[in-house]
Amino acid sequence: MDTHWTEFFTSGASLFIVATASTKTMVPLRILAIIANCFLITVFAVAHGWVPLAMQAVALPLNAYRLYQMLVLIRNVREAIRGKPSLDWLKPFMAERHFRKGDLLFAKGEVAQEMFYTVTGRYVLVELGIEITPDQVVGELAMLAPDNRRTATLECIEDGVVLSITYEQVEQLYYQNPTFGFYFLRLATARLFENIGKLEGELARQRAARAQA
Repeated sequence: MDTHWTEFFTSGASLFIVATASTKTMVPLRILAIIANCFLITVFAVAHGWVPLAMQAVALPLNAYRLYQMLVLIRNVREAIRGKPSLDWLKPFMAERHFRKGDLLFAKGEVAQEMFYTVTGRYVLVELGIEITPDQVVGELAMLAPDNRRTATLECIEDGVVLSITYEQVEQLYYQNPTFGFYFLRLATARLFENIGKLEGELARQRAARAQA
């Protein structure tokens, strides 16, 4: 590589380093990574650096796919904010797990590390007597608890499949995308009010039963 191309490469690399360091969110970072991939592919092609060129050629579609995932996530979160909370749009980021009747997804008092989205089967929050059916989110409130500990035990009462995502992954999405952060808080708040409503209903039924006794 002659002096002209060396200076061009060095200047371009320095520009991308400065741009990356000043970028705080993931979408711009992915865009810069794609631009850097294209830039390096061109440089290595001129310099006949076939091995590093091949590495950049592999990284380019990966960065493009991750950017596509993030843009879809942003679009779906914005749409979901206007409707009923759901994690359908988050499924690509989640791992599938299978449970059989009697299995515990988590126990009261243990340190929480993940939240769940139920796909099939039935589950119950034992201490609260609340049944969790398919298409529901559970386990997200412990992420907001000061000690990150479970407030109830979740037991599988009918074989099923759930999707799980770690709190670490949720935190990454939260900080990378403010829109997702707002949606997650809305989701957790909706769950909290739902649980409060169910408990108030149960208390009302108990009072009515005692009044009739």
